[in-house]
Formats: sequence, structure tokens, C-alpha cells
Amino acid sequence: MPQHTGFSHVSLSVTDLEASKRWYMDVLDFVELAVLEDAAYTQQLLLHPTGFALGLQQHKGNDGSLFTPERTGLDHLGFAVADRAELEAWTDRLAALGVKHSPIADTAFGAVLCFRDPDDIQLELFATA
Repeated sequence: MPQHTGFSHVSLSVTDLEASKRWYMDVLDFVELAVLEDAAYTQQLLLHPTGFALGLQQHKGNDGSLFTPERTGLDHLGFAVADRAELEAWTDRLAALGVKHSPIADTAFGAVLCFRDPDDIQLELFATA
């Protein structure tokens, strides 16, 4: 059976490319990689020090509506962290940056901290139990 080796990247559709780029760089430590332009969209590629790539696409046909998980497609995006202590450090960082976030919640699979990007896409930091 053919195999894949993991995730290469995720691309999110955004309403304000510049604002989203700055937010992901400031909050989650991504750095600029490249810009791709097409007749239908502009995409900013970002890279995290872990090697994870994130594409932010501003489609020219975007009507400015914020994200909603009730539509078919992405519900949320989760980032792995090492342990609960790391989640606690993230709680402090998000608070210092003025990013609204949930308290750390314990689940059957691990602990999770939720917050949202400028387009209201839910992001999670997750420490597997």
C-alpha cells in the first residue's frame, strides 16, 4: 500500500493577508517563506522552525465573511506541544499578546488550549496524554 510520511502543509483562506501573516508570525513564531500570486488569489507561505509550512491565501473572490466550522471543510487546526507545562507557558504568552483563549482543558486524550486567529479559525495547542 502507498504510504505518506506526515503532513507537509496546511493552507488557510483569510480575509486580510497582511493582518493574518503578522498574527501568525507574532503569535506562533512563523517566518516568511515566499509569496505566490495567481489571477484568483495571493498566497503567503510561512514556515515554522519545526519545518511545518502554512499557506495563507487571500482569494480575490472572498466576500469578507469570517470562518465558520458549520460549513464543510476545516473545523480547527491543532498544534502539538510537549506537555502540560508547555501549555501553561502558552497560556502566559497568549495572555501577554492579548490573544483570547480558553483555559487548559483535560480530555481523555490529553490537555488542550484553544484560541482563534483573526478570521475566527479555531486553533488548538494539544499535549497528548
